[in-house]
Amino acid sequence: MCIVKASSISSLSQSEVMANLSVKKVEVCRVAPKPGSSENQSLPLTFFDLCWLRFQPVERLYFYQTSSTDSVLSKLKTSLSLTLQHFLPLAGNLTWPQDSLKPVLSYVQGDAVSLTVAESDADFDHLINSISLAAQDFSPLVPQLDVTDERAAAMALQITVYPNRGFSIGTAMHHAILDGRTSTSFVKAWAHICKHEEAQALPSSLVPFYDRTVVKDLAGLGELYSIHHQNKEGRTDNRSLSIVSFPKASDREELIRGTFEFTRAFIQTLRGHVVSKMASDSSLHLSTFSLVCAYTWVCMVKAEEIKGEKTVVIFGVDSRSRLDPPIPATYFGNCIVGRVAVAETKGLLGEDGLVVAVNAITEAVRSLEKGVLDGAENWVSKFLNFSLYDRIYSIAGSHRFEVYDTDFGWGRPKRVEVISIDKTGAISLSDSKNGGGGVEVGLVLRKQYMEVFDALFASPVH
Repeated sequence: MCIVKASSISSLSQSEVMANLSVKKVEVCRVAPKPGSSENQSLPLTFFDLCWLRFQPVERLYFYQTSSTDSVLSKLKTSLSLTLQHFLPLAGNLTWPQDSLKPVLSYVQGDAVSLTVAESDADFDHLINSISLAAQDFSPLVPQLDVTDERAAAMALQITVYPNRGFSIGTAMHHAILDGRTSTSFVKAWAHICKHEEAQALPSSLVPFYDRTVVKDLAGLGELYSIHHQNKEGRTDNRSLSIVSFPKASDREELIRGTFEFTRAFIQTLRGHVVSKMASDSSLHLSTFSLVCAYTWVCMVKAEEIKGEKTVVIFGVDSRSRLDPPIPATYFGNCIVGRVAVAETKGLLGEDGLVVAVNAITEAVRSLEKGVLDGAENWVSKFLNFSLYDRIYSIAGSHRFEVYDTDFGWGRPKRVEVISIDKTGAISLSDSKNGGGGVEVGLVLRKQYMEVFDALFASPVH
């Protein structure tokens, strides 16, 4: 069966890779919640949070186009201060007091968010039109999160103005403090207040829910995870909050960032192809997520010429509605569980590679039926034996976050990227900037692998 071509937003042959993006820092200021906001606030980390304690911050970048950039900074700063009165913990810091079993996120009056303001004369059209870019080119557009052994900021922001062309908003979020749903909800709340003339009220869908007692920890997972962290590096009281760095690629300058679009029509064609290959009694999980991840997985294994016996894909599942009892959709913090799809490499490389990948993802999703917390005692200590696999893929983000609906008053973003995948090697997912139920996949690969992936992605089933 011939698969219609998907849309490759990244075209390696049509443009040169931009290098050495010119960005001038104008100021680094601190934006506090609006005066008169609530008193101090303190939130202990839950076991969901502790899974991500020393993980890389999640960095996102939003681009907006406008010919009138004079008022951008004042509007964004004012609305940010108003928004923080609803999200006080994001102006605070993470610490691990000696008398506390677990780290604590605290906001005290006087705390504020670090905001970097910058300007750039870079070709704005080039940046937003999804032409292939060197992976490092977006790095100057996102801020560094202030993290030490003793203290970690919850969030840092950067606004970069491209005079009379547009602006970008870069975010760096501490993963032990909030997951993708919470972080994107904060940016949407900021956008809502900015767009609606500094209205201080938020729609109920964006009002954060802070009650940590709704997360039941009957098995004592929080204590188990805390002890594991304290015992790292041969110590018994390791309370370091420093981020564990991923090994830097020796060929970092050769890494390319590419974005690929799955249109709704293409996703439906993939679904039809899998159905045509299924046994009559089969019941594979043919969701948009499963099909997008499966096709990307197959293309990646082929492009990178993986030789190992098996490869895996790790993905997160939002568990707010899956807990017993369920917790509010606006719960502030982390509430995701990891699942691992495993497949034989030769099967992924074969004629029915897509079906093999979908089947592996289906099995991983069905494992949730045992209970979302099944095996949770091993999530931090031995989630996966990485030595068994030649290549491990992971998924960052979700098309369900609908990041392209984030309108600050200047319209939908022209481009949204998960920048931190150049450090983690993850595959990013988001809704499509073109709408219509499509999905964007973001990758950072060596140039030769990206070129092969690009060709495979847009070809018939291979």
